[in-house]
Amino acid sequence: MKNGNAILHLTVGEPIEASLARATAAMKAAKQGKHIKPYFGVGFDDVGEMFAVFTPKRWELLGALRESGATTIAELARRIKRDYKNVYNDCEHLIEWMAIEKDENGLIFAPYSEIVVDMKLPNKRAA
Repeated sequence: MKNGNAILHLTVGEPIEASLARATAAMKAAKQGKHIKPYFGVGFDDVGEMFAVFTPKRWELLGALRESGATTIAELARRIKRDYKNVYNDCEHLIEWMAIEKDENGLIFAPYSEIVVDMKLPNKRAA
């Protein structure tokens, strides 16, 4: 993507209907020839699932990568003073979850200027 101004939205507990409504609105706007603001999002069923992917060490890795720009995994591991194998595994997970990307030269980079986390609370149960 290489757009350093893009935003990644992490949503926890959002009903599928909300995602479908967002997609439907984007498709209607596209059919009408309107400009569509890109939306990059990843949804999680619960907060535990999100924290299993976005651990404190991975947040630290994302921050360091954002500061350094495109780099090798080895250089990133040196920069954050962590074992190469662990950083490699973390990078693989973050690539899978769209939080970082790898360019044509094999360098990893953080394509987002920010990551927005939105957690929906469960609906109140009827008494």
